[in-house]
Amino acid sequence: MPIEDHSLINEFPEFKEDIQELKAHDTHFKKLYDEYHHLTKEVERMEQEIIPSSTLQEEKLKKQRLQLKDTLYGYIKASILAAAKA
Repeated sequence: MPIEDHSLINEFPEFKEDIQELKAHDTHFKKLYDEYHHLTKEVERMEQEIIPSSTLQEEKLKKQRLQLKDTLYGYIKASILAAAKA
């Protein structure tokens, strides 16, 4: 079964430039972004059975990744709103 691309830019292509700008200039966003991509790689490795895991472990990481994705989405939207008000 092919592994889906869950990179943040693939998840939110309409915010590609905003994501790149935040990564370059906001250390907190960059930290969250890096954590999201680390979790994504771990999940992919589990799905490909490169590293052994239980379904429970995999689901736990997927939930953490989803929470981070929601946080990052909120961060992006807040940044866009702040820029629009400036």
